[in-house]
Amino acid sequence: MNRMIKSSAFFWAAIYIALGILALILFAAPLWYAWRVTINDGRTELLLEDTQRLTSVFQHSGRQGLIDFIHLRVGMQIAGDRILLLADENLHPLAGNLQSWPSTLPDKDGTYTVPIPLNEMPTQVVVVKSTLAGKYNLLVGRDIARYAPLEQRFWFGLAGAVAILSIVGVLGGLLIRRTLMSRIQGIRQTVSAIIQGDLGHRLITKSSGDELDTLSGTINHMLDQIEQLVQGIRNVSNTIAHDLRTPLAELRSRLEVLAVTKPSLQVTFAEIDESVADVDRVIRIFNALLRLAEIDAGVRRSGFVRVNVVRVVEEAVDFYLPATEDKEITLAFSAPEEVFLAGDPVLLTQAIGNLIDNALKYTRRKGSILIELVQFENGKVNISVADDGPGILDVEKSKVVERFYRGTAGRDTPGIGLGLTLVEAVARLHSGKVELLDNHPGLRVCLILGS
Repeated sequence: MNRMIKSSAFFWAAIYIALGILALILFAAPLWYAWRVTINDGRTELLLEDTQRLTSVFQHSGRQGLIDFIHLRVGMQIAGDRILLLADENLHPLAGNLQSWPSTLPDKDGTYTVPIPLNEMPTQVVVVKSTLAGKYNLLVGRDIARYAPLEQRFWFGLAGAVAILSIVGVLGGLLIRRTLMSRIQGIRQTVSAIIQGDLGHRLITKSSGDELDTLSGTINHMLDQIEQLVQGIRNVSNTIAHDLRTPLAELRSRLEVLAVTKPSLQVTFAEIDESVADVDRVIRIFNALLRLAEIDAGVRRSGFVRVNVVRVVEEAVDFYLPATEDKEITLAFSAPEEVFLAGDPVLLTQAIGNLIDNALKYTRRKGSILIELVQFENGKVNISVADDGPGILDVEKSKVVERFYRGTAGRDTPGIGLGLTLVEAVARLHSGKVELLDNHPGLRVCLILGS
């Protein structure tokens, strides 16, 4: 019971009830005030009109005429509905429905609220006292309690509304709590399954599209991303272990052979060069991973400057020109004179270099590589590198940007499988993306950078 009371559903139900009661009070208060003012003003106005009418009768018909008129009025009205009394200067009653002049009534003419015994019960009465010619005293009044039943019904209705509102609020709190606990139980079961290692569990979503469905959908997307990252870490760990084992095993084998065979100096230096190459390969893997970690963490964003992308691509093309001449590959580059972009020039240079390097690896001898730079109307920049090599299968295009993934065409070529991964990371850092398209034949890689 204590947990139920402390639940958020009951808290908000209590807030709802309190606000509902406050709204009823704000509605009833001016209504009650208007009621009281209207009734009091109307009652006083009627009493003044009666007083004026009786005064007029006295002026036209004299004392006896007024007495007869009062007797007639008293005989016609309901007992207690209206109080009429005519008294002489000594306050002895001459006509009316009161046995005596009220002792609590002031001597001065005016409107008063005084207690008067009616039917042997003290009753609050509103009266108008006036003095007629000849020092006759006239008293006209009405019982205040006449409208008491209406007032009681008003308060009973208000109390009933508060009771209904409270009951509905409590029942609503129970219903909301039950619904929330049902959904929370589902979340708890899913989280428990994930904690136990089953990353495939997801929250159940309905077609209602309510807030809980929105939250469940967001959590499911987060779980998808977590599962993908965990799976990626597993794959990367396995791949790193495999890729590092090969050069380290070769390095150990060479050093072991040198230690056992003690070959000539020329052979020893040749083996040392091969060992250095193996160490360089390991260092390249770690450097690439560290660079990807920096990019993913957004650390390199702090180094953004205004970069002329055309100049960056030109420098990369000039760097790879000798390699293209060795393979008799035609390397063409087309771009506007200047295209500026906010970015990291070092990362952009490396990404473009990776694209050209990949194209060189897979382009046939005497083939061609075309590099184009275009700026769209929305400010984005597209750097495309197209070759006429074997291309990439459609089923592999979404995988080649994964870390250490080597496609079918790249298994016989040197590399560590991080080139396109780095390019895709640089694109994301610059609010862009990488697209892989068929070049018929070959592959066209588009590095799209945001403005």
